[in-house]
Amino acid sequence: MANILLLNGPNLNLLGSRETKTYGHQTLESIVNACKKSASELGHELNHFQSNAEHELIDTLQQCKADFIVFNPAALTHTSIALRDALLARNIPFIECHITNIYAREAFRHESTLRDIAVGTICGFGACSYHLALQAAHHYLTQGLDTLWT
Repeated sequence: MANILLLNGPNLNLLGSRETKTYGHQTLESIVNACKKSASELGHELNHFQSNAEHELIDTLQQCKADFIVFNPAALTHTSIALRDALLARNIPFIECHITNIYAREAFRHESTLRDIAVGTICGFGACSYHLALQAAHHYLTQGLDTLWT
């Protein structure tokens, strides 16, 4: 059993009411609950943290005991060298996860300070992006990257 940290950045606490045409109607609470259930079914424990403050996300990364991280850094994806440095310092494998397809949005959203240090990036599948990230994390933790998806 692995410990997975689900980490969410700024404004994701507003899911369900924020720009629903872009982000959908599911709340962060409902997404987290579904992720906890999926993680448990896969034999893992999932902990969650969300903050609108960059330093709180960094503190959480520095203190976490996770085996794997699923991280939606939200707008900090495009700007935060400090989050990148915290992830590099901890050397915990992670998946960068986004509800929207950041590469189909405004040009400034196409850049990520994290993508080259992540195991992978999953984006554009709505709230299902989190489920796909958990499935990929499970595969990584149990079979590694060199096996076919079975």
